[in-house]
Amino acid sequence: MEPDLFTAAAEDRRETDPASSPLAVRMRPRTLDEVVGQQHLLKPGSPLRRLVGDGAGGPAGASSVILWGPPGIGKTTLAYVVSQATRKRFVELSAITAGVKEVRAVIEGAKRAAGGYGKDTVLFLDEIHRFSKAQQDSLLPAVENRWVTLIAATTENPYFSIISPLLSRSLLLTLEPLTDEDLSALMRRALTEERGLGGAVTLPADAEAHLLRIAGGDARRALTALEAGAGSAIAQGESEISLRTVEEAVDRAAVKYDRDGDQHYDVASALIKSIRGSDVDAALHYLARMIEAGEDPRFIARRLMISASEDIGLADPSALPLAVAAAQAVAMIGFPEAALTLSHATIALALAPKSNTATTAIGAALADVRAGLAGPVPTHLRDGHYKGAAKLGHAVGYVYPHDVPGAIAAQQYAPDAVHGKRYYEPTRYGAEARYADVVEKVRERLRGGGSGPTGA
Repeated sequence: MEPDLFTAAAEDRRETDPASSPLAVRMRPRTLDEVVGQQHLLKPGSPLRRLVGDGAGGPAGASSVILWGPPGIGKTTLAYVVSQATRKRFVELSAITAGVKEVRAVIEGAKRAAGGYGKDTVLFLDEIHRFSKAQQDSLLPAVENRWVTLIAATTENPYFSIISPLLSRSLLLTLEPLTDEDLSALMRRALTEERGLGGAVTLPADAEAHLLRIAGGDARRALTALEAGAGSAIAQGESEISLRTVEEAVDRAAVKYDRDGDQHYDVASALIKSIRGSDVDAALHYLARMIEAGEDPRFIARRLMISASEDIGLADPSALPLAVAAAQAVAMIGFPEAALTLSHATIALALAPKSNTATTAIGAALADVRAGLAGPVPTHLRDGHYKGAAKLGHAVGYVYPHDVPGAIAAQQYAPDAVHGKRYYEPTRYGAEARYADVVEKVRERLRGGGSGPTGA
């Protein structure tokens, strides 16, 4: 039996007993018009509109689609809407549990359905980034020959996680994070509609604001927390989901924090400036405020990675690998344990020696490039591996550094327009003191002076 996205039995039960399904499932949009957010993908004539046969042109069977965005913003919802609106067979696979065998079975089933019944197939593949290159390769013939219309969902950058042949044969649609206005509209709908809470409870502004902080832009999280608060209020015989009820239901205190306003930017800025200023205790305070306010842990981890290069750099070369490792760990474990990893990284960065030379160096180089100081690459540095390159003078006269003492060849590397420019000016803080000594010796050797190893 093929793994349908929503089986007939589940649909029947949901119709006869709505409360048997979670609120987030009950409130899934039934048409594209009910989808909150992602309006840039839902305009008339858009690929998604054409896919469900909405508007001029009829069903768009020619295009497979890759949906890219963070969790909880509507990738599966859009697939569900397609399953409801299109007359094509709709089959779901998850890359977490499926492999090449399952993919081939779906493809063979699609061929039979097309040949025997004239029925086209839409394949929804969730978490496609979890497929290996070989597993993704198995999709190519089906996409190339249009045996299936692929709708693939991923939370990872598809340019790194999806093979180029599959990417080039599909439309890449980027889903935007849901705003608080989007989530508010969704919660209001859930409060009033019969398939939701049917007006059994109301939600005051302070409790709604807290739910939005908890949600962190994730619709599933918002509806799950709303359902928990509503259940608690109804159990206590209350008609209003108070802030206290929400706090008790989700076990989190309300923290004054506006994720989309000044508080969001002010607290994030204060965290980075405290790290830059080496005040570890202040940094931990702001980190705690961000965590408790429901900030996306990946946003915090990204800021720490930037800080590692912007404010620490070569004064502590281990800072960036540590921040990157923290970001990877956060992505794998999530909250609440991710708080420990973020604390680990914040403490290490705050106490590390500081240098902003990586920032100033690339800034100066970019300024020159933008000012037009580029010029042609010196001919002896150009690619000489193709036939006829030598006739053009490419790579002629290039000195291979490993063939000379110290492995530093005295030759011109920069274009004439910036030859002799000094962008990197190291400090003598922390480990960068070693680079300060080395860079002067290297520059002297490149100018043709000095001899012997530099220790670089």
